[in-house]
Amino acid sequence: MPDITSELAGDGVVLLRLNRPDALNALSLSLRQLLAHHINELSMDDTTRCIVITGNDKAFAAGADIGELSRRTVLDVDFERSRVAWLALESCPKPIIAAVNGFALGGGCELALHCDIIVAGESATIGQPEVRLGIMPGAGGTQRFVRAAGKVATMRWLLTGDRMSASEALGLGLVSEVVADQDVVARALALAEKIASLAPLAVRAIKETVLLGPDAPLPVAMALERKTFQLLFASEDRSEATQAFIERRQPQFRGK
Repeated sequence: MPDITSELAGDGVVLLRLNRPDALNALSLSLRQLLAHHINELSMDDTTRCIVITGNDKAFAAGADIGELSRRTVLDVDFERSRVAWLALESCPKPIIAAVNGFALGGGCELALHCDIIVAGESATIGQPEVRLGIMPGAGGTQRFVRAAGKVATMRWLLTGDRMSASEALGLGLVSEVVADQDVVARALALAEKIASLAPLAVRAIKETVLLGPDAPLPVAMALERKTFQLLFASEDRSEATQAFIERRQPQFRGK
């Protein structure tokens, strides 16, 4: 079977499932490249409005492929190939939801942190244990973790390499919500379907503005918000939504 399965899981919702059960979905380079291929295709697909990424009951992704890492040298071309694969997630304009059960460690944690919403099962185990291998997070773990949890919490977890529970991750702001293990995918899909039913241009604008804003000075970020807010008034979806509200009916969004 392929390392990733893809299925239409609702109107405008695609579910991507990592499928390396024998390796706890360890993120080999080939798996990351395959995921990047799917994400790039879905980014360009007008019928796709929200993406859900999940693994299986035992692991979302238990980390990088340690065997591969053990063979790398400092100038290995695979470092650049890996960076390009992660870029697909960073640049995806569609909302991505991580549905996390089991282990989300190292690269698996970083994969979840690349997503816009994280739904975790109550038994999920999350962490960045790279320091225990004599290395450090290399796919955004230091930067996305600190933006979500702050410096002192980030230092506590990254410098020790300790694993945390889903409830601890929720308290740090690393996950969006925690649900029963058996409900993780269903809850993620329900959120995805709700998002997919809303105005695509507005959804895309919100994602872009939220992601760009924190790295800009507040006056610049506010200017970006105001300009983007104003531009949405030119969309057909805005006109349709206001008219539907007046007529007390559900709007029919077309992404125009």
